[in-house]
Amino acid sequence: MNTQPIAKAHAQQTGKIKYLTITGLMAAMITLMTAYICHIPVGVNGGYIHFGDSLIYLAATLLPTPYALAAAAIGGGLADLLTAPMWTIATIIIKMLITIPFTYKSAKIITLRNIIATLIAYVISGSCYFFAEYILFGSFSSAFLASMSGSLIQSGGSAIFFIVFGLALDKAHIKKCLPVANP
Repeated sequence: MNTQPIAKAHAQQTGKIKYLTITGLMAAMITLMTAYICHIPVGVNGGYIHFGDSLIYLAATLLPTPYALAAAAIGGGLADLLTAPMWTIATIIIKMLITIPFTYKSAKIITLRNIIATLIAYVISGSCYFFAEYILFGSFSSAFLASMSGSLIQSGGSAIFFIVFGLALDKAHIKKCLPVANP
């Protein structure tokens, strides 16, 4: 009796369960880091600066894209639902978009591509929040300046935290603990 197909199916199922577990943990950490840790309210529009994006970047480098999209959407969406509900829908979309430039396929978290991805994430985040702010509040001229400056602080700080976290996790060889089978 050939048990290889059964073993392969079991490994794939175990890999999916591990990815789902990591996705849930990342979503919870993103929520906490965004809503409560280093949460700095700015302006009168309910916006705030946070460094939760660093964990979104980390999720995007540790998880396959569908899982990273889910962690970012759930974590960012819950944080806004808890602290600034009018931003929830925009945040869910934007946080999913900022995961796209990153790759999880490398053996390391901190790669040149993933460092450049933090800059691309800044542009995506700043421009998308600008449009969301314009739609929500109708203030075109002030929305651009406020959005881009707030995003610069948030994305810059998140990039620094991401690099520090990523280097520490690379040193601990965390990616070797992740499933190798395609989810």
